[in-house]
Amino acid sequence: MEKQLHILNGDAMLHGFNGTGLDGDVLIWREILAEGPVIEDISSARFWELRSAWITTQFNAPADEYQTKVIDEIAKLSCPYNEITLWFEFDLHCQVNLLGVLNLLRLHSDLNEQSIYLVCPAEYPGKPEFKGLGELSGTELDYLYDNIRVQLTGYDMTLAAEAWTAYCTGETAKIEAFITGTPFWANMTLLKPALEAHLKRLKTNDQGLNYIEEQLLLIYNKGVTDRAAIYQAFWADNGIYGMGDSAIDVYLKNLQNKGLISL
Repeated sequence: MEKQLHILNGDAMLHGFNGTGLDGDVLIWREILAEGPVIEDISSARFWELRSAWITTQFNAPADEYQTKVIDEIAKLSCPYNEITLWFEFDLHCQVNLLGVLNLLRLHSDLNEQSIYLVCPAEYPGKPEFKGLGELSGTELDYLYDNIRVQLTGYDMTLAAEAWTAYCTGETAKIEAFITGTPFWANMTLLKPALEAHLKRLKTNDQGLNYIEEQLLLIYNKGVTDRAAIYQAFWADNGIYGMGDSAIDVYLKNLQNKGLISL
């Protein structure tokens, strides 16, 4: 009997997904690998210890919550699924998480025995302001499954491995070399603009601020001093980063620690 697994990037699309006609188990990926420390060996205990320590400290969350919401959920990958469908979006947040998932799967999957598919929309028909999978109904998600789902190849998995290696260095030159040295992006076409956005935030100005901090400070200096309004103003021009409130708060905290803003 065929066993199917759907991996959703976060809880936002779970309600819509429950309204689809799709069979299979669900794994919710609740990590934010685009923020905080990462090392290349994502299957190591050290990797998850680093992540747990950073998440619990940065967001003042209980350590056991990371175990139940992240580690225990990811453990579903140890089950023998014949088919896995990944539901991720175009932004940096989703694309880095996607790289993490693919590298876990690459280490534990045989593509001759297991089919891995990707649903990764950058737009949706009739929705000019499309922001992500979380805003779609079950019927709309069914449409994406039927029309844009693609099966990933060995080349895609190798590309993901190389991208992950470059990303984990945190070095601008190595990430730039990966981007310029990749002539064909296969089914990972949305990865390139996401990594280019990442490069922008790796570089700092004379004040030691990166691109995201510069943008947030600019918004604040225009008189927008309410957190919710800051979030909205940032998202309006920087949707490529895919950052939620808590991720933006990390950068706002840095600005506060530098004495540049007061919220």
